[in-house]
Amino acid sequence: MTSARDELAGLDPFDIFDTEAARLDRFFSSLDEDGWNRPSRCDGWTVRDVLAHLAGEESYNHACLDDDIDGFYELLEHEGVGGGFDGFNEWCVRKRQGLPVEQVLDEWRTRNGETRRRMRALGRDGTLHTSAGPYPAGLQAFHYASEYATHADDVAAPVPPDEAGDRLGWRVRFGMFVLEEQGSPARVERACGRVQVQVDDGLTADLSPEEFVEATVGRLPAGHRLDDRVRSALRCLA
Repeated sequence: MTSARDELAGLDPFDIFDTEAARLDRFFSSLDEDGWNRPSRCDGWTVRDVLAHLAGEESYNHACLDDDIDGFYELLEHEGVGGGFDGFNEWCVRKRQGLPVEQVLDEWRTRNGETRRRMRALGRDGTLHTSAGPYPAGLQAFHYASEYATHADDVAAPVPPDEAGDRLGWRVRFGMFVLEEQGSPARVERACGRVQVQVDDGLTADLSPEEFVEATVGRLPAGHRLDDRVRSALRCLA
């Protein structure tokens, strides 16, 4: 049986990361004040807040690249940021609320561009020093690309029809990989254009690829028919 890791072998994580960053950049660059203030799919965040989050988390990304995770945590302590990464995310948004949005966009664009260049230079098998320990740069690029794709959907950034199929395909494959990597109780197979899920206690679910991706990133609507135990087992990228 082909493993989820094997299925990622034919994908270029750095190209995918570049594509998702470019999608967000195009969208953000097109917005007027009403667009920036529109609610996003992230609870309590506007589109502008999503940008602030992305800009702020580059301090973590650069700490990974610089092998300076200790310095990152020292920064959070100095700033009085508690609550783990949720607290960090909220702090990133608060810190930029009084800044001109053009300045925040330039910050994100510049720092993320550096992140993507440096990760590509490391190569797929290069080592990145994350908060969870050393991790392959190629796999981390998939994680970043997945986050960018999720936030692009959160703010309703357009996806051209000719990109949608391939984009959905890599997101399904990466979701399957992360479930396998994390030792999830969910076992996932693709068949006839659907995603079949079985959880250790015998629960099963038949999902569309779109539903599967939304489940992995924690974006299924509250009223979705999926059993909460399956929903919990599939949530691995949020």
